[in-house]
Amino acid sequence: MNGKKLMKWGSNIVTTILFLVLIFMVVVVVSSKASGGEPQVFGYQLKTVLSGSMEPGIKTGSVIAVKPGGDMTRFEKGDVITFQQEKDMLVTHRVTEVIKSGDNIMYKTKGDNNNAEDMNPVLSENVVAEYSGFTIPYLGYFMNFTNSKNGAFLLLVPGILLLIYSGFTIWKAISEIDIKTKKNDTIENNAS
Repeated sequence: MNGKKLMKWGSNIVTTILFLVLIFMVVVVVSSKASGGEPQVFGYQLKTVLSGSMEPGIKTGSVIAVKPGGDMTRFEKGDVITFQQEKDMLVTHRVTEVIKSGDNIMYKTKGDNNNAEDMNPVLSENVVAEYSGFTIPYLGYFMNFTNSKNGAFLLLVPGILLLIYSGFTIWKAISEIDIKTKKNDTIENNAS
């Protein structure tokens, strides 16, 4: 394979990857704006981890996928849950003990990196989701930045440049096809 073909393949692969990333980001942003909350992909919510309490398994700045809904009394020791700790604060920690008191179920929780269990048990009605085990390290820093006004603006510029580049690439490919078609038509006409 010569260098020109290799460059063309590389360019096509990079363009495809960038285009897929752009589409994914648009879907995530639109779904989060439409739902008025967290981004959702295939029924999973994406959450940004802001502390190191679950390290080394879940690093600070990671994005994790959690599955909301279902019976929030189903969890057992060892499960990782996301729960409402304060009004605007979600926490993802591991269940260390299940406490049943009549009809109520509470969970004692602990961050894997913490020395002690959390102070207060979590009521099952405060559990919002279960951690799916899917983590993307460091993407959370990027997601937080994109949610800011400066981040949204800075993402808009590469998106526009990618669309312009894609348009140029498509135009160039169509031009090459037109040239080959005209060349073939000329050869056929001369042969007749």
